[in-house]
Amino acid sequence: MKSSKKVTSLDRARRRGIYLLPNLFTTAALFAGFYAVVAAIDGNFRVAAIAIFVAMLLDGMDGRVARLTNTESDFGKEYDSLSDMVSFGLAPSLVVYQWGAASLAEYGWAWGKFGWLAAFFYTVAAALRLARFNTQPAKAGKHHFQGLPSPSAAGLVAGLIWYGSDAQLTGLVALAAAFLITAMAGGLMVSNFRYLSLKNVSLGENVPFAYVLLIPLIFMLIALDPPRVLFLIALTYAFSGPALTVWGLFRKSRSRRGAEPAEDDSGLTGAERKGHGRDQGRDQG
Repeated sequence: MKSSKKVTSLDRARRRGIYLLPNLFTTAALFAGFYAVVAAIDGNFRVAAIAIFVAMLLDGMDGRVARLTNTESDFGKEYDSLSDMVSFGLAPSLVVYQWGAASLAEYGWAWGKFGWLAAFFYTVAAALRLARFNTQPAKAGKHHFQGLPSPSAAGLVAGLIWYGSDAQLTGLVALAAAFLITAMAGGLMVSNFRYLSLKNVSLGENVPFAYVLLIPLIFMLIALDPPRVLFLIALTYAFSGPALTVWGLFRKSRSRRGAEPAEDDSGLTGAERKGHGRDQGRDQG
């Protein structure tokens, strides 16, 4: 009896540890987002941008750990959503405002207003994006996301800050880029563009051999120039949504043209020729 009770208590402790594990990753992502804000206040914008990328990495791991250990829960989903709001909604907007948007005020009162309005718009867009994602059916976002995911939007903003800090971008051009990228990221988050989702890709599935070569190639490129490559990857993914939408509309228009009945030399389709023949028969009768 004592041994069975001991096994039961150990089993309960193990279960508590498993359920705690994905939430630890979520907490770490939340800390990374918070640290990004602290680093930006201290003027360490490069560190702040890196912290946002670390939060993205940890955010991707907590969901996978929960699925692998079969420990998904409503608490974990809500906690992850709140963590995303801080790390990918509030932190990027505050960091980019500290980095460049606030300096727009030096060029006039109107520019200063545009700076904080862009940062606030991004924050609101992230909140709306997360709320829409949380209220969608579970199967709706299995292969595609509706709107740019908030971690990807944060990566776009953080990539600009990291690249701009390393390249020492200054002046009105850099400030305008910060304003435009922030506003664009916010707009894409609340858009209806569809983005490919990789969150349900199983590591045990068979993949083409080219994928095995592509993954280390991406890591090599990132290692060569992290800020530039990460910013280009984030920018490419951000534009992939509108590009896929345009490509889908183009394919639909081509399929509709192919489905239209062919016309003969008289300019009549097959159905029109049949109707025309019946009318001629009535006239001759």
